[in-house]
Amino acid sequence: MKRLLLALAIVCGGITGVFAQEFLVEGRVMSENKALEFANVLVKGTSLGAVTDQEGYFKIALSKSGEISLQVSSMGYKTLNKTLKVPSDQARNLSFELESMDSGLDEVVVSGTMQEVSKLDSPVPVEVYSANFFRANPTPSVFESLQNVNGVRPQINCNVCNTGDIHINGLEGPYTMILIDGMPIVSGLATVYGLTGIPQSLINRMEVVKGPASTLYGSEAVGGLINVITKSPDTAPQVAVDAFASSWGEVNTDIGFKSNLGSKLQSLSGVNVFYYDNPIDNNSDGFTDLTLSKRFSVFQKFNLKRPQNRVFNIAGRYVYEDRWGGEMNWDKSFRGGDEVYGESIFTSRWETFGTYQLPTNESLNLMFSANGHHQNSVYGTTIYEANQRIGFAQLTWSKSSQNHQFLTGLAYRYTFYDDNTPVTSSADGKLNQPSKVHLPGLFLQDEIKFQRNQSLLLGLRYDYNSVHGSIFSPRLNYKLASEDKSTVLRVSVGNGFRVANVFTEDHAALTGAREVVFEEELQPEQSWNTNLNFVKKIYSDKGTFIGIDATGFYTYFTNRIVPDYETNPNQIIYANLDGSAVSKGVSVNLDLAWANGLTVTTGATLMDVSIEEEGVKSRQLLTERFSGVWSVGYDFHVLGLTVDYTGNVYSPMRLPLLGELDERDEYSPWWSIQNIQLTKKLGDRWEIYGGVKNLLNFTPPANSIARSFDPFDKGVDFNPDGSVEPTPNNPQALTFDPTYVFAPNQGIRGFLGFRWTIL
Repeated sequence: MKRLLLALAIVCGGITGVFAQEFLVEGRVMSENKALEFANVLVKGTSLGAVTDQEGYFKIALSKSGEISLQVSSMGYKTLNKTLKVPSDQARNLSFELESMDSGLDEVVVSGTMQEVSKLDSPVPVEVYSANFFRANPTPSVFESLQNVNGVRPQINCNVCNTGDIHINGLEGPYTMILIDGMPIVSGLATVYGLTGIPQSLINRMEVVKGPASTLYGSEAVGGLINVITKSPDTAPQVAVDAFASSWGEVNTDIGFKSNLGSKLQSLSGVNVFYYDNPIDNNSDGFTDLTLSKRFSVFQKFNLKRPQNRVFNIAGRYVYEDRWGGEMNWDKSFRGGDEVYGESIFTSRWETFGTYQLPTNESLNLMFSANGHHQNSVYGTTIYEANQRIGFAQLTWSKSSQNHQFLTGLAYRYTFYDDNTPVTSSADGKLNQPSKVHLPGLFLQDEIKFQRNQSLLLGLRYDYNSVHGSIFSPRLNYKLASEDKSTVLRVSVGNGFRVANVFTEDHAALTGAREVVFEEELQPEQSWNTNLNFVKKIYSDKGTFIGIDATGFYTYFTNRIVPDYETNPNQIIYANLDGSAVSKGVSVNLDLAWANGLTVTTGATLMDVSIEEEGVKSRQLLTERFSGVWSVGYDFHVLGLTVDYTGNVYSPMRLPLLGELDERDEYSPWWSIQNIQLTKKLGDRWEIYGGVKNLLNFTPPANSIARSFDPFDKGVDFNPDGSVEPTPNNPQALTFDPTYVFAPNQGIRGFLGFRWTIL
């Protein structure tokens, strides 16, 4: 009997074992090639789950087969979801890569100190914006992409040609330096054309430094700098295509690809094409609302693998653009004539830059760049033809010790500029005298680390300008961080300088609507800047992340060059300010991320930019007191769909009027540009996206161009002193003028595009 019962128990146990078969789900959770311990892996809809061990591994036993949905989460990381079938080989070798919620806070940056350093370790505050940030609102150029960066505003300077520049904390484009891969594209035209035609499929990230950086980068880096970092050939996709079209008829295409030319030479190539040839006049002023443009750009980068991982890369870019704006019936047969008004700009620009690490035991790097810019422009009957060539070379030596990170360098810049204006002619106007400026310089920098979380950066630069003489630029930066780096405090003080060339920077001077007057020989501008930066990271036990980045800034200018639009409505008068100018304010960025995939990036800047001369203080033209930006994204995992809502808002700006009788508003209204986009993934290689730009259909007043019906002032009477005489046909004493501009004239429009990537 006992033997029978034992046999039955064995049989039943075997049957039970068959029905209680285990199906294993196992794998590993990583982040940036590091194992994540204590990550949670949950089978959704059940109570089953596991926690990863010290090496990031987990194992879950299931009692039945079929399709399951896994949720992987860890504090400080974005939650990941994956659907799979069990049993299968896929379920036994899982690998999850979690993205940090604050991945942008500890990236490697180079712009602040000219050396690679963790963003949180950098004594200079650097804002980092990844390629994904700009994908939330695709645009034809990097210039337009910056509209969603807090404290940075792309400013349209002319209602007709739509030429613009980048304002940082209220300071105009000429005060912003543009770099590509850390190399200065040193030119006043860089903020106009340096951010146009860069294939965005090749951009890895953008770094923004607000405040003077002249100690390291020299002239132009007064208001700040924007460093465009392209992808490394090691990590770039094999092929990347991004193309979209808008309901206005704009078509933009980016193509990027990499290749290996042998075992040691890597190549990264890119092409950008933009085409718009559809005149639109929705405000019925007789002029195009958006300039028509045909642009072609090609980018090429080579990276040579050398012994001991020494650096040698060289890159080049060429941009050609044919653009025009004007009266709707304008064509090229009217170019330069006085029958139909148009502004036509032919631009041809080339750039080359690179870095070569010398084969020595010391860390010696030679950085070099050169660019040439030819512009053939016509603004009504005013012809502007200019050639600019700039060569730049810089040799740096860095040395590290236990408490010091030392950097020193020798720099040299040569600038050649020639045009057909009085700027490059002799006093009698008969001889051509191109500008040739030599600018050798020396800079020293030492970062002293008192403790692991405390450092002091000291810097000094000396330049000798062959026209203006000696220029000194000191800087001081102090950083204090908590042990876990969740809190960082920075204090910065620095000096900036800039040698100006009005005609390469201010296209309002070329509209043909006003006479350009120089009251004196322009001297270099000087500024002193201080700012206080506070960074705080907060994690909740429910997987929510909050990042706060707040900065207070103050910049004081002496010798600033200010264009005077108001003394004489027919002139733009340029002179060094006999007084001072101040830009001050506070800027706050807020990053929020939830475990469910919702992310919010928002920011606001409150500032006061003023000019004081002869005891009279006035607010700077075309400068807002308040600006705000936001980007809200949500990922519907089940649908493979992402929704992005982006926008900005600006407070009123003071606008240039044409005299006391001008009845147009002195200040712009509050205005906002808002956009929405849907992105759908189709497998691993394809995604399609589309949406609506300028949802509110905001456009400036229809009378922004004064006397648009008489662009050659044929119906304007002038007094002997050059002022405009009020007449029954011109009671407000106006002349044709397109400088009353604060926002784009382009209204609401839809767009549709696709991306195709082979990794």
